[in-house]
Amino acid sequence: MLVPMAALLDSFWRSVVYCLHPRVIALSLLPLVLMGALTWGLGYFYWEAAVGAVRAWLDALGQMDAFWNWLQGLGLGDVRAFVAPLVVAAMVMPLIVVASLLMVAVLMTPALVSLVAQRRFPMLERKRGGSFILSVGWSLGSTVLALIALVVSMPLWLIPPLVLLLPPLIWGWLTYRVMAFDALAEHASRAERVEIFRRYRTSLLGLGILSGYLGAAPAIVWASGLVFMAAFVVMIPLAIWIYTLVFAFSSLWFTHFCLAALERLRAESQGASAPVEVALSSPPPIVVAMEPPQLPEPGKQ
Repeated sequence: MLVPMAALLDSFWRSVVYCLHPRVIALSLLPLVLMGALTWGLGYFYWEAAVGAVRAWLDALGQMDAFWNWLQGLGLGDVRAFVAPLVVAAMVMPLIVVASLLMVAVLMTPALVSLVAQRRFPMLERKRGGSFILSVGWSLGSTVLALIALVVSMPLWLIPPLVLLLPPLIWGWLTYRVMAFDALAEHASRAERVEIFRRYRTSLLGLGILSGYLGAAPAIVWASGLVFMAAFVVMIPLAIWIYTLVFAFSSLWFTHFCLAALERLRAESQGASAPVEVALSSPPPIVVAMEPPQLPEPGKQ
């Protein structure tokens, strides 16, 4: 237990330092530009239609008329006109989080793994146990499972303690599945990756959950953009960039931890096989043939 905890703390502070590297900051701009363009394009073409559909749905809830009228009587005006954009944004936010995670995994993680390997693990052999196609399939499959878990667990979010536990747990599981696989894809063989997942499953899941809670910071910026609608255009790209940096930090954290675990695993394997190799490679014993003593011939003294 002490070794994984020490490894987690060691990889944590190393990841914090790496986040200040100019190359990491520059890499984070590409997902920001792509996500910003995608969000702006979808908002330009579909925002009004989505808000109108939610507004029509709120108007169709006849049992809520008394509540809306009561709020309007308090001088709040047409509350449904304000609630509809909030509902649309709340529905879109998980999709933006997942898209940001996948973009970081595809566009940033290979470069971050290469950076960490060059600077810290230059002698670590690359066995390439995971191809790009396998990595994409693994990420998409894990994402589908996480989205299903989110949808199924939404009714439980109404229970106050569970709303603080279930979403970070699901995001943490998804982050652990995607980031750990990508961190080991280039250097570990399939057997080594399976062994590291088995040996450090609890630590990797805990690391993912902590990363999930770190993802709450962009949600605060996102909520600020919704409250101050005038700053919406500025707040949302800022939240996306923070999401990108958080996932980049998570990728670095997983990379440092997983590559160090792979290095320890190979050191253990080499240590266990060393006596056998020495025994097999030792030269055969030298046998010295000794001639029998020659006895004198009869009659000769």
